[in-house]
Amino acid sequence: MLADVAGLGPYFTIGTGPAEEGERPVADLHTDPQPLQDRIAHVRRSLRSDNRVAASLAFQGLAAQLVSAPYAAAVLHGVVPALTPDDLHWRRTPDGGWALRSGTTRSAPALGPLLDELLVPLVAAVRAQVAVSERLLWGNAASTIAAAKRLVTAARPAAAARAAEVAQALLASGALAGSGELLAPREPDRFWTFRRRSCCLYYRVPGGGLCGDCVLTRASG
Repeated sequence: MLADVAGLGPYFTIGTGPAEEGERPVADLHTDPQPLQDRIAHVRRSLRSDNRVAASLAFQGLAAQLVSAPYAAAVLHGVVPALTPDDLHWRRTPDGGWALRSGTTRSAPALGPLLDELLVPLVAAVRAQVAVSERLLWGNAASTIAAAKRLVTAARPAAAARAAEVAQALLASGALAGSGELLAPREPDRFWTFRRRSCCLYYRVPGGGLCGDCVLTRASG
């Protein structure tokens, strides 16, 4: 299952098997500030941005890695792998990013509570490092779900209706509720296009701009 969804792209890729030497549980990020400090600093240097921008975009990248594989598994296989913060392990990669691995063969009862378990403490951990809006971070998480829906639909058109149904349910629940609105679909989206009610701050990166789902596109349009 995880091998299948990994074919959808790097954000869907989670290695399988027991944790290897040097790999740490994702749960450690909630109590040890150093890895997130290092990750945010790496993004800040790479993008030549400030701390708030770096924290926002570092979180968005991590959220995409945590959300995409279980979402795709739920859509394509009807099973939610139990990729909890204790089951998932991370390691740094040579390019400064993080790779994930899980040895679990268990399934979770539902996708929404699993994503809450992954994201709620990560939001708190990032905000403990940098004064960035909680609403902004949940908007970032919502954007990753909408992006995952788009990528699954493009790769597996027959699953488009299920992809839209699962994503819509997630975006209407918990801390994600109210993070954006569903509009008439624009290519390459099917069924609906998501527009968030916050901004990830990417426009403040040198050479950056507005993302396609940004609230500021409405203000500038």
